[in-house]
Amino acid sequence: MDEKRDPVARGMDDSVDLYGISTWEERTRLDWFATKVYGGLSIVARASVILLAAAILLLQVVFGGLAVVGNNPWVGVFIFLSVVPAFALAAYIWYADVTMSEPLPLLVGTFCLGVLFAMFAAVFNSRLKPLFTGIPLFGAVIYFYLIVGPVEETVKWLAVRLFAYRSDKFDAVIDGAVYGAMAGLGFATIENAIYISQGVLSSSDANLILSAGNIAVFRLFAGPGHVIYSAFAGYYLGLAKFNRENAGPIVIKGLLIAAFIHATYNTLVGFVPDLIAAFYPGITPGIGYIAFVFIYDGFFGYLLYRKISRYRAMYSQVENRGEMENDDGTRPVGFDSQSELRDVDGRVDSQREAETRTSTNGGTGSSLLGNDERDRPGNDDVYANREDETENNEVENRNGNTDDEAGSSGFEF
Repeated sequence: MDEKRDPVARGMDDSVDLYGISTWEERTRLDWFATKVYGGLSIVARASVILLAAAILLLQVVFGGLAVVGNNPWVGVFIFLSVVPAFALAAYIWYADVTMSEPLPLLVGTFCLGVLFAMFAAVFNSRLKPLFTGIPLFGAVIYFYLIVGPVEETVKWLAVRLFAYRSDKFDAVIDGAVYGAMAGLGFATIENAIYISQGVLSSSDANLILSAGNIAVFRLFAGPGHVIYSAFAGYYLGLAKFNRENAGPIVIKGLLIAAFIHATYNTLVGFVPDLIAAFYPGITPGIGYIAFVFIYDGFFGYLLYRKISRYRAMYSQVENRGEMENDDGTRPVGFDSQSELRDVDGRVDSQREAETRTSTNGGTGSSLLGNDERDRPGNDDVYANREDETENNEVENRNGNTDDEAGSSGFEF
C-alpha cells in the first residue's frame, strides 16, 4: 500500500469515485482551463529565464568586449581551437551512450542554453566577489567553494533541466551525463570567448595575436573540466528522473559533487603549478599547469568513465537477457540469468553430464569399476570446492562486483 497517498484514497476501493475528494484528474472545463494556465505559466517562466540570459549576453557583446570576435577573425579561430578538447570529451560521452543517439536538436539546444546561462554565473560571480576579497588568506578559497563552484554548476544543470530533461528522448539515466556534458561545453565556449576577448582588448595591436594565442592555450586545458563537472551533475539528474521518490537528494548530491570538484580545481590551480616549478627548477609554471590539469582532470575523468562503464555493462546484461526471452516475455526452461554471460565452471558441468549418462545406463560402466570421481578417495572435497567456487562467482556477478564488468572497486561517489 502506498503510504504517500491520502488515507481516504488508500482505504477506499478503486470502484469508488474520489474525484475532488482525495484524488484529482482533468474532467471539467475548469480543470482543462487550469491545466492550460499552468502550462502557459510554465512556458512563460522558462522563456523569461532564457530571454533574460540572452539580454545579458547581448550586453556582454556590446559592452564587455565580445564584439571583437566579429572584428578580428583570428580571435574567433583561437576561441574555436580553445574548445576542441572539451568538444572531443563531450563527443566521447555522447558516443558512450549505449541506449540511443540523442537527437541533434536537443544536443544543440542544451549547448546554446549552456552558453546563455553562463551569463547568470558571470553576474553572480562578479557581484559577490568583492565580499570575499577582504578576507585574508582564505578569502579566495571560500569564494570558490561557496560561490563559483555552486553557481556555475547550478546554471549548467539548469540548462539541462529546463530543456532536454523535459523531452521523452531523455529516457535513460546516462542521458543526463550526455546533456550535462553539452551544457558544460556551451559554458566553456562562452567563458573562453570572454577571456580571450578581454585579453585582446587589454593588449596592444602589435601583440594582439600573441595575446589571444597565449590565453587560448591556457583555456585549451581549462575547458574539459567544465564538461566533466557538469556530466557528473547531469548523470545524477538522470538518476533523479527515474527515482522520483528521492529526486531532491539525488539532484543535490550531483550538484555537490560537481561543485566540489570545480571549486577544488579553482583552488589548487592557483598555486600547485608554481609549487611544481619551485620543486623542479627545470619546469616552468606553464608546464606545471599543463601537468596539473592532466592529472586532475584525468583522475575525475576516469571516475566518470567508470560510472558510465558500469551503466554500459548493466545495460548490456539487460540487452542479453532480453534476447533470451520468449515472445511472451518468459524465460526458456532451465535458463539461468547468470549463465547467459559466462560459463562459470565447465568442468563441473561436464562432470554432471557424465553422471547423468551413467545413471541413464542403469549404473553400469565406469561407476561399477569404482572410477566415478566422487567415489575416488579424497575427491569429495575437490568436487565440493568446485561447487563452492561456482556459487561464489554467481554471487559476485549478482552484486555487480566483477572488475571486468563494473569496475566498481576503489574510489566511488
